[in-house]
Amino acid sequence: MRVICAGHVNWDVTLHVDHLPSADSEAHIRSRNSGGGGSAANAAVAFAKLGADSAIVGSVGTDPNGRAAQDELSAHDVDTTSLQIIDGQTAVKYLVVAPDGEAFVLGTNGVNEAFDPAAITADTVTSAEHLHLTGQDPQTAAVLAELATEHGLTVSFDPGRRSSGRPYERTLEHTDLLFLNRHEGKQINVPDDCVVVRTFGEGGATVETGDRTVTHPGYAVDAVDSTGAGDAFAAGFVVSRLTAPDRGFEGALQVANACGALTAQHSGTRATLSWELLESIQRSTDEQPVRADDCTHDSTAELDG
Repeated sequence: MRVICAGHVNWDVTLHVDHLPSADSEAHIRSRNSGGGGSAANAAVAFAKLGADSAIVGSVGTDPNGRAAQDELSAHDVDTTSLQIIDGQTAVKYLVVAPDGEAFVLGTNGVNEAFDPAAITADTVTSAEHLHLTGQDPQTAAVLAELATEHGLTVSFDPGRRSSGRPYERTLEHTDLLFLNRHEGKQINVPDDCVVVRTFGEGGATVETGDRTVTHPGYAVDAVDSTGAGDAFAAGFVVSRLTAPDRGFEGALQVANACGALTAQHSGTRATLSWELLESIQRSTDEQPVRADDCTHDSTAELDG
């Protein structure tokens, strides 16, 4: 099963603080770490950890952060063949995270929306079964969505926190599966024939199919950093639908919520995901956070909305 993830590839600097400061106040930095980020890159890594043949479509700069982001993706077995290297600076995001896992983001855009979709060949698209779009330039997203639909791929879209005011109508016309949190749900007009997955953080998630709503309450964990949890959630949901459609939307929500919970227990955007860990957290939500080694899980099926 091959999945293409398209959107931002960033370099993240995570600052864990004693509280999220308000205006004219100061917070104490407890720890600092850095690593690859960006919703498309986060999702691509999560897909790879769940056993998918994962590829990234996006852009980074010619600076050291760009080289580091590309090297990290490759180290996680993500295909970076279609990652464009643009003259300029890679986007850097500063993630300020409170003890309860809540965060806000400060960022520079860099070249993360300088990607040229005209450089994507039909062979790149036809090699995959699914396209997962994340927040990016609306024109680029629309071109990729149309190309994917033309070649028979299913398309999922997670517009992200910058969805407000961005014209994604063309992209939504080709979207089979739409991921929305509370904020995004107020900004996006949902197409009539689209399956919608709504996430509510600790409140779990729902799937709306037009005539049916499926709900899963999520998993109770001690959150450390919620950044990237939504990207892992989306990857888990798509993988479940592609590899185990017989488990239905109920099974997909279980896997997705477990992926999000595991990521929220981990500092940074790249959690250690494995099928053993997912099964452990689904068996018990009352135990202390579980740690495990990476593993892979291989199977193939079709996304059936």
